[in-house]
Amino acid sequence: MEFCTIASGSSGNCTFVGTDHVSLLVDAGISGRRIEEGLKKAGRKGDDLDGILVTHEHIDHIRSIGVLARKYKVPVYATGGTIDYMFGSASLGRLDRELFHKVEADSPFSIGDMHIEPFRIMHDAAEPVGFRIESDGRKFAVATDMGCYDDYIIEHLTGLDSIVIESNHDINMLQVGPYPYPLKIRILGETGHLSNLHCGRLLGDILHDDMKHVILGHLSKENNYEALAFATVTSEITLGDNPYRGDDFEITVASREHCSDLYRI
Repeated sequence: MEFCTIASGSSGNCTFVGTDHVSLLVDAGISGRRIEEGLKKAGRKGDDLDGILVTHEHIDHIRSIGVLARKYKVPVYATGGTIDYMFGSASLGRLDRELFHKVEADSPFSIGDMHIEPFRIMHDAAEPVGFRIESDGRKFAVATDMGCYDDYIIEHLTGLDSIVIESNHDINMLQVGPYPYPLKIRILGETGHLSNLHCGRLLGDILHDDMKHVILGHLSKENNYEALAFATVTSEITLGDNPYRGDDFEITVASREHCSDLYRI
């Protein structure tokens, strides 16, 4: 299995994950042109896509769903609440309902040799999910847009080889920053976004000796920056109640603008 973040941040999100036989996207929240450029760097093309997994309906996750579905006839997999929203959104253009497949949290399904399990996340969306993906014994997950986490989330993120995990904001930057007070409360709430601090604490609960890649994603442009996210997360791992130090693992920060390296697991 291999993966890369094509873009990850508050302005747009898209992750590629594939095997020798299957090519998938998790979300398509940037322009179709940028997605195709990212796929090219991963050695794939748009017409190679076997599916798009959609976590939820916010525009930074679905911006190019309509474009890709129409151009490549690629199947789209999302929860019922997310599909209903997309069909009510004029911004996506005309959608072919036959391309849309309803999935449910905790109901695994397969696309070729990839076994996919959606799991519930706490976010202010219709029916949001994260995705755990397995193939040939390798395990990968995308877990972003979570206001908080619990034992259920930890269970679904246990035993992974690699993860893209949310490290959205620095709490102090958000509190003193320019956002309106209601928006600050939304982001800090249980259905908002995971802070650097809480990302580090969650990683402390799921890290294990064989974890290969940790990608910090969905950083806020206004309330975070890469060095701060990295420093806070790694410090929290080191100081937390776990046997690891932050520098025991390959931890990198996903870019909003550029495709990451192609990671193989």
